[in-house]
Amino acid sequence: MRRFLRGLFALVLIVVLAFVLGTMVPRPLFHATAQAVEPRKILVLTNPIHTDIAIPVDAAMLERFAFLAEAGLPADHPEARWLVFGWGSRAFYIETPTWSDLKPGPVLSALTLDNSVMHVAISGAIDEKDPAVRSFGIGEAEFGRLVGFIEATFARESGGPIFIPGKGYGPNDGFFEANGSFTALLGCNTWTARGLREAGLRTGWWNPLPATLALSLGLHN
Repeated sequence: MRRFLRGLFALVLIVVLAFVLGTMVPRPLFHATAQAVEPRKILVLTNPIHTDIAIPVDAAMLERFAFLAEAGLPADHPEARWLVFGWGSRAFYIETPTWSDLKPGPVLSALTLDNSVMHVAISGAIDEKDPAVRSFGIGEAEFGRLVGFIEATFARESGGPIFIPGKGYGPNDGFFEANGSFTALLGCNTWTARGLREAGLRTGWWNPLPATLALSLGLHN
């Protein structure tokens, strides 16, 4: 029993240390001084287990993501202001639109290994004073790298990104097949962190949770 308790304590200590170092150690370790440029605004949207990246709707983005309107999402609606992107576990993301829909199977898939999907939502105005919303100003080149990163996450066939019909949570969102496999250690929040690093921001070295990602963003930017 003592050996088991010692082993359990060591495991807990390793996990805690990984979370602390993953948050406190910045990535990239060294950061070039930002140039004075007119910033492009992006948002990071957070809930207790997941984060999304939102980019503003404009003519260039509507042209670049024309496949959204082709799939029936109202990206070109006059009141559309933000394109909201998130990457995650196919089973958990699609089969759990609300907490009341939570089932063991999708949870197990998300905790082990699963195929991935991109979730895209079309949003109107977003209250940037909401504690679950953080805004960042980035340069044009950094914005371009972020958009390129998001585009590259969509799996594609000859006709373009692969829409998954009938799986959205409502009329303003939908799912597409994505590249990469999902695991609990390299999940939706580490995807968000990768995108933000493409945007010239610093994150922690490893941020699997929204709380640790938010903390690292505040520490290193």
